[in-house]
Amino acid sequence: MRLKSSIWVAAYLRRCQTEGIFGAVRRRGAEEAGAVFVKVATLDGNAMLYAPAPQTVYDDSRPIERIFAATSPQPVPEPSVEERLAKEVRFDPDVWIVETEDRAGRHFLDLAKS
Repeated sequence: MRLKSSIWVAAYLRRCQTEGIFGAVRRRGAEEAGAVFVKVATLDGNAMLYAPAPQTVYDDSRPIERIFAATSPQPVPEPSVEERLAKEVRFDPDVWIVETEDRAGRHFLDLAKS
């Protein structure tokens, strides 16, 4: 069983805070199992978007982990990230959107498993 989305988001934001990175919940989704999208604004008009990875990349021996995949290899203009997020919300109104700001683009998603 996977950790509730609300608990995972709170823990993720705490992790960012300990590293001096501002983060906030922009959209609160389903408490139990809403998909989580993480936008990392690099404060230069660009951003990275991390989405839940496809089910095919999950390891059957570790079903509780949350795995994220970047939607692009490099930062893209923020309006294109916002367009993608708007599409995701239209597709699934239960999604969470978390936004952080970090010039270096740090995201800690490779460390935030649960």
